[in-house]
Amino acid sequence: MTRPDTEAGTDTDRGVGRLVRPPRLRSGSRVAVVAPSGPVPEERLRAGLDILRGWDLEPVVAPHVLDVHPVLGHLAGSDRDRARDLTEAWCDPSVEAVICARGGYGAQRMVDLVDWRAVRAAGPKVFVGYSDVTALHEAFAVRAGQVTLHGPMVAAGTFLTDPRTRESLRATLFEPETVRTLGLDTARGLAPGRARGVTLGGCVSLLAADLATPHGRASARGGLLLLEDVGEEPYRLDRVLTQLLRSGWLDGVAGIGLGSWAECGPYEEVRAVLADRLGALGVPVVEEMGFGHGETALTVPLGVPGVLDAEEGTLTLDVPALS
Repeated sequence: MTRPDTEAGTDTDRGVGRLVRPPRLRSGSRVAVVAPSGPVPEERLRAGLDILRGWDLEPVVAPHVLDVHPVLGHLAGSDRDRARDLTEAWCDPSVEAVICARGGYGAQRMVDLVDWRAVRAAGPKVFVGYSDVTALHEAFAVRAGQVTLHGPMVAAGTFLTDPRTRESLRATLFEPETVRTLGLDTARGLAPGRARGVTLGGCVSLLAADLATPHGRASARGGLLLLEDVGEEPYRLDRVLTQLLRSGWLDGVAGIGLGSWAECGPYEEVRAVLADRLGALGVPVVEEMGFGHGETALTVPLGVPGVLDAEEGTLTLDVPALS
């Protein structure tokens, strides 16, 4: 595969470091919607666009958002078209944010086809998504050096149905100083302590899939690692976490925040795996923080310094997610 950006020295620090924060949005901001992963239901897309318009944003749908791959029906069109949509949206000077339409699967297939030189040259912008989009969050951190938002997507069910999910994203986009302390009332310590670091993370199975790839993050050392997933049975979560442990990727992590584990089986079984695999690290772990695939999906920034407090069940950012 030919990659637009493969020469030595193009990556930023492949560890955990503070990243550049993009500017916040304002009334009238132009927002591009892209589909880097799975096919997008048109009715849900329309409903999500109406919500963005209700926030006085101007959404622009990328050309291939409603495509479906002619052979591989789990993809929203070809890898090159999905990568081109993201690159062109990012490089459009009138666009201030890029929001994904949905997750599914496919971001790993197109991430190396994005023109990361052009992305870096265009400068920081708001980028929003979660689930399969974790592959792109990692790429923006390592290959573009910028903060991104692990948050709900335009055609995702939670964004369309849950007011708290929508408000968390809206506030982060327009008034980020009002959402510097993150975590639902359900959040509580799974392992005690208090830790400082820079946030990173997302869907744990996608983080494991990024191991040993050419531009993968070297380790989570010094970071506040935020983890969640969907549809992974407890033994499969055990396997993924064990892979991260055996690879050394979790060595030196400062603290861990856990989101939702939708469709992963009874939570007491999931919790037992999380406690067994993560508890021995000797760092604070906070569970049920409210981000990910749950009924409420809080927006959490990746690449921002903060403090994770297991006693309080909170993540408190040193600075707002956006400048």
